[in-house]
Amino acid sequence: MALSRTIVIAGAGIGGLTAALALAAHGFRIVVLEKAERLEDVGAGLQLSPNASRVLVDLGLAERIAPRAVTPEAVCVMSTRAGGELLRMPLGDAAAARAGAPYWVVHRADLQSALAGAVADHPDIELKLGANFEDVAPHAKGLTIVHRAGTIRRSDLASALIGADGIWSTVRQQLFPEVQPRFTGLIAWRGTFDATQLPKDYSARRVQLWMGPNAHLVAYPIAGGRQINVVAVLPGTWNRPGWSTPGDPFEVMDAFAAPRWPPTARMMLAAVDTWRKWALFGVPEGCGWSKGPIALLGDAVHAMLPFAAQGAGMAIEDAAVLARCLGDDAAESASGIAAALKRYGNARQARVRRVQRTARQQGRIYHFSGPLALARDLAIRALGPERMLARQDWIYGWRP
Repeated sequence: MALSRTIVIAGAGIGGLTAALALAAHGFRIVVLEKAERLEDVGAGLQLSPNASRVLVDLGLAERIAPRAVTPEAVCVMSTRAGGELLRMPLGDAAAARAGAPYWVVHRADLQSALAGAVADHPDIELKLGANFEDVAPHAKGLTIVHRAGTIRRSDLASALIGADGIWSTVRQQLFPEVQPRFTGLIAWRGTFDATQLPKDYSARRVQLWMGPNAHLVAYPIAGGRQINVVAVLPGTWNRPGWSTPGDPFEVMDAFAAPRWPPTARMMLAAVDTWRKWALFGVPEGCGWSKGPIALLGDAVHAMLPFAAQGAGMAIEDAAVLARCLGDDAAESASGIAAALKRYGNARQARVRRVQRTARQQGRIYHFSGPLALARDLAIRALGPERMLARQDWIYGWRP
């Protein structure tokens, strides 16, 4: 009995939709299950460095994404201890020429919309909204995958199941129930404001990274430069259900109070009308990547701190490697599918683990105070922009 050429993906986030397009390009029929009734305009900004944008460009998505994205000219590294800019690392044409792909910043909803548009136009991909993945069982042709829409339960036959359903993954819960997300002790405050609210210097096409004692702040333009995305990261506690809640503007302004935080940073914080607090959870490094014909992708297997700006990038890379492994004539048998998914996990583990550790290390460095902050600032200035950019080559230069 021939093995099904259908692959089911649980989750229509950035990783899930990219995987759908990458796998369809290898001749698979794809069914994407998304529990939300519609893909809503939620989330905040994200950075797509060349390692991620390269995958999207190769999938033919440049014309859909580029008009919604901003290509920043530089990353400006700022220090509250020094009172201003330490270093300006060139991006824009310099980063694109060095890595062979653009550096984009984009609203998450804009990227998801671009991906969803490409998915809707693809004849071999079916996106099922309001479809909540429930169960999976072996079948003569591969797997029987059960999902629920309201009170109605349906099933699909597939050769493989990919869990791209985020940090609270239901697929991971079935595969590896012992693996549970852990709160990192940090909370990200996310918000946006209209770029016209502040002087032009604040809305320049650049990424600003402000480092301060026990906190840091990142700001960059999104929505074609019409809005500024702001992320403020602070230590905190979390005893609420879920991992996102509205934030009190007075609380964040108090945390970034003068004189420790200069007026230039506080002005951006004050321009945000609506804040959301996001508890930063991570998945332990030892989580398995696959079991038989089922595999995990993105935050479901390697949710990480955002301090390397690679959360979405690693999910996009996962999608490219997954499609390559399954496309290597692996779909001819159940054992071939399982072996391909194991190769996928083996190919990704070391790189993702290194990025996770880099993110944790950078978060600690950002939050230095006193003599450590002075040493950090002197080291950054001594490195200079070109050597700072070169330190990212191992991330930005990756190719599928």
